[in-house]
Amino acid sequence: MDAVHVDDDLINVLFTEKQIQDRLAEMAATIRDDYAGKDLLLVGVLRGAVMVMADLSRHLARHLEMDWMAVSSYGSGTKSSGVVRILKDLDTDISGRHVLIVDEIIDTGLTLSWLVSNLASRNPASVRIATLLRKPEAVRMDVDVTYVGWDIPNEFVVGYGLDYNERYRNLRDIGTLAPHVYGG
Repeated sequence: MDAVHVDDDLINVLFTEKQIQDRLAEMAATIRDDYAGKDLLLVGVLRGAVMVMADLSRHLARHLEMDWMAVSSYGSGTKSSGVVRILKDLDTDISGRHVLIVDEIIDTGLTLSWLVSNLASRNPASVRIATLLRKPEAVRMDVDVTYVGWDIPNEFVVGYGLDYNERYRNLRDIGTLAPHVYGG
């Protein structure tokens, strides 16, 4: 399927659907090896991680459990506010469990740093992070990320779960959002 561009809202496509699936399969192979013989719980960060979590879990091809958290440090804009709040907590007790947080993107690291600290306080066996994208230039809080799909420039990207004002999440590719859309 061709890339879906919405009224010239994307400047360019960074990663196609095929590239994304290939990279998730590579990440899944490493994760499978790292967690061989261990009970694995994937914790997806809503809403953006839905696509990544679904596809990564299918590539893992092993028994696992999934749960979801919704945390927010974004308003309706393009910059992180740094204020984190839990909108939906886990339904699962993670005490003694191997937890892999799955996210779609890490930019400032503020939200994820807070989330790792919060989950670590619940006595899991381990807490690691898998993300499809990371923006090293935007990092304000160092976060130990075990599995990274790609490092990308500090540009505003959408598609494959990434949004701007809740739009563009359903695009199959990931692309750079045109500044005229968000006034950048």
